Amino acid sequence: MARYDFRTPRLHISADLAAGATVIPGESAVHYLRHVLRLEAGAKILVFNGRDGEWEARLALPSKRDVKLEILAQTRPQPSASPLHYAFAPVKQARFDFIVQKAVEMGAGRLTPVTTQHTQVTRVNMERMRANVIEAAEQCGILAVPEIEEVLSFPEWLAAIPSERVVVFCDEDAERADPLRALAAAPEGPVTLIVGPEGGFHAKEREALLAHDRVVRLSLGPRILRADTAAVAALAILQAVRGDWR
Repeated sequence: MARYDFRTPRLHISADLAAGATVIPGESAVHYLRHVLRLEAGAKILVFNGRDGEWEARLALPSKRDVKLEILAQTRPQPSASPLHYAFAPVKQARFDFIVQKAVEMGAGRLTPVTTQHTQVTRVNMERMRANVIEAAEQCGILAVPEIEEVLSFPEWLAAIPSERVVVFCDEDAERADPLRALAAAPEGPVTLIVGPEGGFHAKEREALLAHDRVVRLSLGPRILRADTAAVAALAILQAVRGDWR
């Protein structure tokens, strides 16, 4: 039997969830349930809010416009938030959407857009970013919805990193060509990964990263990768060596 139920529609809602509660979803959820999925009264869906786990709910349609969800029973408990933090330089919108969605799928617990000296895109649509996070969580059975931070400059981001965190950055000049060995030899502690912009980090930014007390330079092989490809590759390596793929 499959570990998750992927056949039943899943919906993220903001309300608290508990057995016997009745929830009135927002307008976008109402449109999705009635006009996209075209569900009828009595239909079962799965709902989650990132706090109370996943619940089975029954759809009630008291009128042509109104929708209510009757919360029935919990199907999965709420997991702990992932300790993996992912920071990245904003890129053009379509690739930015891809990065956000894949970071959620790969288990990042916090997402932070970081503007660097070579960042070409400096404005981030935070509402669209949140929508991409929710959509990826809905589609992939993720209950621990990642925290989204506002855009930070590179100096702000670096200064705010807690001392116990290991900073991993992708560096084509890394001394160890084998990223698995580099991570295996890294200090213990939760990881913050940063992937730079398409033009790479500025020399001063690279110096600042290398001066950090707990830093790991990660090689991603002999080929030059685009920022969105590097994001998926680096997150996969981290989860395999230091994360929940072990």
